[in-house]
Amino acid sequence: MFFLTNGNGCINILSYPELKPVQSINAHPSNCICIKFDPMGKYFATGSADALVSLWDVDELVCVRCFSRLDWPVRTLSFSHDGKMLASASEDHFIDIAEVETGDKLWEVQCESPTFTVAWHPKRPLLAFACDDKDGKYDSSRETGTVKLFGLPNDS
Repeated sequence: MFFLTNGNGCINILSYPELKPVQSINAHPSNCICIKFDPMGKYFATGSADALVSLWDVDELVCVRCFSRLDWPVRTLSFSHDGKMLASASEDHFIDIAEVETGDKLWEVQCESPTFTVAWHPKRPLLAFACDDKDGKYDSSRETGTVKLFGLPNDS
């Protein structure tokens, strides 16, 4: 199966490799921006313009939990290597890291600018994230941002 989010708040499920429609799920009332599957194959998560992250059961195709700690459209998601943590980010100046099974907030990683990419290390609890920090203390004439890490020994 191939899962695709769209501007109508739906998750379109297509056959693979034919890419023929199989099912469409109404997931959010607004644009679904991102989708990510956990490495254990139990869940997938969607992020939307409604600032919600929805956690879905892969087998049942039902939403089991919503995370609502962001105020801006969810731009990026990433599950940790063991599938126990979910990082989500947006134009808010923080990254929300939640425990997948309970929805509890584990960390709120402060950022100085919007975050559009988060990715967990494939074997360790180490999160890389890229911020859109062209404005401010860096050279604003460059079309670049910075990549930062969370989870190093001195982080809390």
